[in-house]
Amino acid sequence: MARAYLLIIVLGVLGGVGFGAWKYYTDTQQRIQTLSENNAKLETALQTSEASITALQTQAEQTAVLTKQLQQELQKAEQYGDNLRQRLRQLDLLADAIANAKNLEGRMNGATAKLWREIMGETGNTAGSSTDLPFWLQSKTGSGNQDSNAGTESNSTDSSQTQTN
Repeated sequence: MARAYLLIIVLGVLGGVGFGAWKYYTDTQQRIQTLSENNAKLETALQTSEASITALQTQAEQTAVLTKQLQQELQKAEQYGDNLRQRLRQLDLLADAIANAKNLEGRMNGATAKLWREIMGETGNTAGSSTDLPFWLQSKTGSGNQDSNAGTESNSTDSSQTQTN
C-alpha cells in the first residue's frame, strides 16, 4: 500500500509539473504573439513618424527659401518706397500745380495708372492687363465742358450749396 501511495504522490507531482509546464508554454506563446503584434504596430508608427519628420524637414526648407525670397522682395519694396519719398521731396508739386494744373493732372494719372498696372501684374491679375484700371483712372467720356466752372470763385466752405453765375 505504501507503494500505491508513493506512486499516487509521484504521479501527482509529475502531473503538477506537467500542468505547470503546459501552462507556462501557452502563456509564453500568448505573450510572444502579443509582443509580435505590438512590435508590428510600433514599426508602422515608426515609419509614419519618420515620414512625417522627412515631410516637415522638407516643408521647413521650402518655408526658409520662401521667407528669404519674401525678405528680398520686402527690401526691394522698401527701397522703392524710399526712392518714391525722395523723389516726392525733390518735386515741388504746389508750384507745378499752380503753373500747369492740366499737365500735372495728366502726369499724376499716368503714373498712377502705371503703378496700378504693376500692382495688378505682381499680384497675378493679368486678365485685363492694360485696361483693368479703377474707375477714377479711366479716361472720362462725355460731352461736358471741362472748363464749366471757369471763372467761379467762392470762399465758402459749405459744399451743400451750388454756385450759379
